[in-house]
Amino acid sequence: MTLTAGTKLDSFEVLGLLGAGGMGEVYRARDPVLKRQVAIKVLPSFVSQDSQRLHRFEQEAQAAAALNHPNILAVYHFGAFQGATYLVSELLEGDTLRQLLQHGPIAQRKVIDYGVQIAHGLAAAHEKGIVHRDLKPENLFVTKDGRIKILDFGLAKLMQHPPETDGNAPTMTQTMTPKTDPGMVMGTVGYMSPEQIRGQAVDHRTDIFAFGAILYEMLTGKRAFQRSTSAETMTAILNEDPPGISQIVQTASPGMQRVVHRCLEKKPEQRFHSASDLAFALEALSESGSGPVVMASQPSRSRWPWVAAAGVAIALAALLIAWWRIPAAVPIVESVTQLTDDGEQKGYIVSDGSRIYFNEGPTESFRIAQVSVTGGAAATVQTPFPNSYLAGVKPDGSALLVAVPSNYQTDRAPLLWLIPLPAGEPRRLGNLETRSADIFPDGQIVFAQSNQGTNVKETDIKTDWFIADSNGGNPRKLVSLSGPVGQVSVAPDGQTVLLLEEAVGNRRLLEIGADGTGLRELRKLGPDECCFTWTRDERYLLYEFGNANQSDIWLLPMKTGLFGHPGKPIRLTNGPVPYSSPYPSPDGRRILALGTKKRGELVRYDMKLHQFEPFLSGISATDPTFSGDGKWVAYLSYADHNLWRSRSDGSERMQLTYPPTQVGFPYISPDGTKVAFHRTDKPDGIYVISMEGGQPQRIVKDGAFATWSPDGNYLTYRGFSENGEMGVVDVRSGKKFALPSSEGMGGFWITEGVLVAANQTRTKFRTFSLKTREWTDLGPNNLGSLVNVMISPDSKYLGFTTGGADPKVERIRFSDQRSETIASLKDFHRVLNYGDTQVNVAPDGSPIFTRDTGYQEIYALNIRWP
Repeated sequence: MTLTAGTKLDSFEVLGLLGAGGMGEVYRARDPVLKRQVAIKVLPSFVSQDSQRLHRFEQEAQAAAALNHPNILAVYHFGAFQGATYLVSELLEGDTLRQLLQHGPIAQRKVIDYGVQIAHGLAAAHEKGIVHRDLKPENLFVTKDGRIKILDFGLAKLMQHPPETDGNAPTMTQTMTPKTDPGMVMGTVGYMSPEQIRGQAVDHRTDIFAFGAILYEMLTGKRAFQRSTSAETMTAILNEDPPGISQIVQTASPGMQRVVHRCLEKKPEQRFHSASDLAFALEALSESGSGPVVMASQPSRSRWPWVAAAGVAIALAALLIAWWRIPAAVPIVESVTQLTDDGEQKGYIVSDGSRIYFNEGPTESFRIAQVSVTGGAAATVQTPFPNSYLAGVKPDGSALLVAVPSNYQTDRAPLLWLIPLPAGEPRRLGNLETRSADIFPDGQIVFAQSNQGTNVKETDIKTDWFIADSNGGNPRKLVSLSGPVGQVSVAPDGQTVLLLEEAVGNRRLLEIGADGTGLRELRKLGPDECCFTWTRDERYLLYEFGNANQSDIWLLPMKTGLFGHPGKPIRLTNGPVPYSSPYPSPDGRRILALGTKKRGELVRYDMKLHQFEPFLSGISATDPTFSGDGKWVAYLSYADHNLWRSRSDGSERMQLTYPPTQVGFPYISPDGTKVAFHRTDKPDGIYVISMEGGQPQRIVKDGAFATWSPDGNYLTYRGFSENGEMGVVDVRSGKKFALPSSEGMGGFWITEGVLVAANQTRTKFRTFSLKTREWTDLGPNNLGSLVNVMISPDSKYLGFTTGGADPKVERIRFSDQRSETIASLKDFHRVLNYGDTQVNVAPDGSPIFTRDTGYQEIYALNIRWP
């Protein structure tokens, strides 16, 4: 079936045919919702007409969509049209690697660059248990800006054709079950591993073998294993080694040859153990040269003086050009050492050289922990505060700078304290209250004070930065900046201060002298760059770049160029483990960072047995929300925040949203036919989507945290426009109105005419009557440190969690306003979602949480500095 321009597939409009092949046609199309062009692959009939094959493809499409890696083709949507199955993905501009190889071998420097990108993409897939199985130059795309994209994850499983016999790229593939069965053969001959040819079970090391064959071909321009027939090619893979690379390309480095040889080992256990190891090996070769040195013939004696003079001039010019254009040697991660092993949620690392200090625990129950710089068991730093977090460490290691929230129920900023090390009485630093601070080598404190504006979008907020004496006294203004409070970091020599200006739409990295002079912009920042700090020698700024799913550590060279401007950023890590919160070790040789693996399991607290039990077993999920009759549930896959629905017993699962959309706070309609949600990847309002799938409809532009009325006709939500009041919108007409005295509040419907919400200071609950337009207090007047709230599907109970040293889950019964404690959460390892922990309520009134089954540990990245 060939589609003509103008054909609509769901909301996507076909613009024209891009190409066709054995796996179907590919079209250029337009996405009218997100105003972008996309690619649509329509699969051939032999896939669409086979229900089992189609089901496997859907699973593979979902897995590929969940990868969300810059070196893997992004998958947006999966659907059907007139009996044909299609896949919507990002539109790429460039060429396949096969097309590039038609022009001959590729320079070694570029081979390394491409190879590192491929390895990181494979590592991300392997981390999620996905093996490509048909890696080849045709499935590797090189964009116009030099980025590699791996294509067609899982599509090899769908092929069922006889071997090709054109002598170029013969294939032998057969139908496969979801798990590769022994005796089944699949892949592309010439890139298949020995275990594939034998029909044995395969794992990620099969991709590494194929990758080795691709590296060989990029370097030499020739295929590693190519014979006149498929059978002869397979025999060569099983029994022969390809000709040495140095026999074909004399400029290939010995290191590069060793890497390729190890990839192509016949036995899987002799290859690289992981794609990450392979990436590190290639990165270690990145400083190698890529071309031969050519010697010119010696000039005649009579011309020597002139040639010598010209040679000096040329040499000087060449040195200047090289100084400007040749990239300097860059730092390299030589190895990584895990230092903690308790799995607890962590944040913000500092070190005094012998111990590492860090935040640990859930929101509103933070504690400060420590571990030796050589690793081992973590221990809690004893303080009198049930909830406190690190702000810095004195350079001489004599004390920690700690922020202690004055009261969660007020808007006051945390108080600053010094905690002596290794022991001693804490000391409050004058009257300093701040949300961001750091400490100078001489003990002075730099801190921020926010001047709140009147606009809820924070466009008129100002931040004043001050420097105070070591006891917190005598504060004097350093500088005033636009926007809310940002990060601060004092340079190791104490002469300059690094500041982040968080003005809306204009994030900037600034540097200013400690005396208030020399303010300058270092660079503008994107939304995913944060946590800047100096390395000990002040040659680089260390920072984190990424989002909740994938983040890496980068370096910004500071002492480069003629005029002292920062150089080009250097990527230090590249997955598959997301690294965050970087901190340079005092000896300057290592970088400390958090490594995170996010996974969680839903559990229900049985109030009769007083224990947690699995719920919807086997999936990593959070935020379940139930229909009024308890038969349907919608939830988010964790940690990618895709929206799913199923029966409450886990059957009839269906994915409702796809990347790049990330969903926040889903809420199912009482009749179980729709789900309301807001997006966390971009704050553009509240959406509603059918439980049968399809295109989400935006209901409100400025709002979040929407909940349904009992009749399913209205949504109430937290507003982000005008005064930020709690709003109500008629889903049928789009008409909306605000509730009085509800700034910053969001809530739930109890009946058609009554809503409930926590007050602005989160000290108590209040109900609102739509008839009288008045608020009334509900239940206890002091709830403690309220963290999260959720109403039961039958609207009989309001469940909520508290923070502090002994966090609890409690509930209020609406009929008599009776409050009761359900359970302590002190020893329950919960997932941190949206920065805190979410509570949900099952149809029987029992609370549901997401137990954290992933990990977050401190790692030491051992660096080879140039």
